[in-house]
Amino acid sequence: MSAQEQTTGIFTATNFIRKKLRTQKMVGGFFGFMSVTILVPLVAIITYLVIHAAPSLTWDFLTDVPRSGMRAGGIWPALVGTMYTVTFSLLVAVPVGVMAGIYLNEYARDNWFRRIVNLAVVNLAGVPSIVMALFGLGAFVSFAGLGKSIISASLTLAIMTLPVIIVSTKEALAAVPITFRMACWNLGASKWQTVRSIVLPNSIGGILTGVILQVCRAAGETAPIMFTGAVFFKAVERGDLFPYSPTDQFMALSYHLHTISTQVPGVPESMLYATAVVLLGFVLAFNSVAIVLRMHLRNKKKW
Repeated sequence: MSAQEQTTGIFTATNFIRKKLRTQKMVGGFFGFMSVTILVPLVAIITYLVIHAAPSLTWDFLTDVPRSGMRAGGIWPALVGTMYTVTFSLLVAVPVGVMAGIYLNEYARDNWFRRIVNLAVVNLAGVPSIVMALFGLGAFVSFAGLGKSIISASLTLAIMTLPVIIVSTKEALAAVPITFRMACWNLGASKWQTVRSIVLPNSIGGILTGVILQVCRAAGETAPIMFTGAVFFKAVERGDLFPYSPTDQFMALSYHLHTISTQVPGVPESMLYATAVVLLGFVLAFNSVAIVLRMHLRNKKKW
């Protein structure tokens, strides 16, 4: 027997190895199939909504104001109101959530205070949105004297979404190897210099994941804004790009969809679906920007 034949015989797969490979392919195929099936409901929902929304889904629908008792016209006031609340809630929740996550992961000692804060974050994540709406009504509308306004609604949404940002920030910071920190400390950098220059830039992708989830929840919530600032109808002039001030009551897409679906008879069915498509598109647009930014930042990592 030649040397080549001996080598070939050494690396020939046995029956046991072939059985393991077949099992591995079957398991991989099963999990791949399950991953694909996750997309099926999403594609089906979007397709169904778009088909039914097509007659009303026009540029005028996006830029016009509601008319004829909200049975005609567009959704511009509701679209702008949603933009306001999501943006303002982000401006409040992201800095507070990120700073809290940095403190809990980088600075806080493992003592009773840290455990209480972690417990508070977990409990806050489990508070139902209707309870959070009542809290916003009492704390911001009544006690703080802000009244029913965009500010009150945005602060309520910010508090409601804080746990997701805090937890995602902690997990992202914890994923940065400790050797990165030790190298900086050995070079004489302070803890804050290490966090600012090394840890945060390498964890920004995970932090953005929490922000994406915050946008999804803030845009789709109805109860918190209904109690703290959203109204059934708000008269707005067509073409007014900024129809609200922070202290005004406002219309929002989620509440507007609920209103025309349950409280206004005679609304064309295509308008209902078109409003739902715009709300879904609004969330997807925000998410797409954050996902692209996250991918760009992750590709810059060297580890």
